[in-house]
Amino acid sequence: MNNTAIYGVFESEETLLSAIRSIREKDIKITDVVTPYPVEEVFEALNLKTRIPALAFMYGLFGLLATFGFLYWTSVVNYPLVFGGKPQNTLSFVIVIFVMVINITIASTVVTFFITEKKGPGAVPKYEYDGMSDDKYFIIIEKDEQLDTESVNALLKAGGAIEITEK
Repeated sequence: MNNTAIYGVFESEETLLSAIRSIREKDIKITDVVTPYPVEEVFEALNLKTRIPALAFMYGLFGLLATFGFLYWTSVVNYPLVFGGKPQNTLSFVIVIFVMVINITIASTVVTFFITEKKGPGAVPKYEYDGMSDDKYFIIIEKDEQLDTESVNALLKAGGAIEITEK
């Protein structure tokens, strides 16, 4: 696999989105887009799909069932205490269930994200560029044999790129 990529640097979100649309119209594959904050329109423009919301829902459902099962087992089955005449099988632990569902969902979703994106301690960035994590927007297009570099550079320049670099 060729590790050479074309980096288009943009100053605003609007110019980035218009450049993405014009590049996609020419059927050029955009490898990655880097923004300083999440931009929902980039997902729509690149037709990206994610399963994270569905996984988060499943993790929340698992957290609900696991927490309720654990609390029911400890309160009713394993060590039942009767105090104040209350029945043992009550919903007095709703707040605990609510908090644990949130905690389990967040922790599981973060772990899933780090595993699927291959992030974490010692992870090497796939693309490096000075100032990439600052306030600029980037379109990254990997080069291959079929890609016409001159037309890609012209599209990026016409789209409002302030800098075009090949690394």
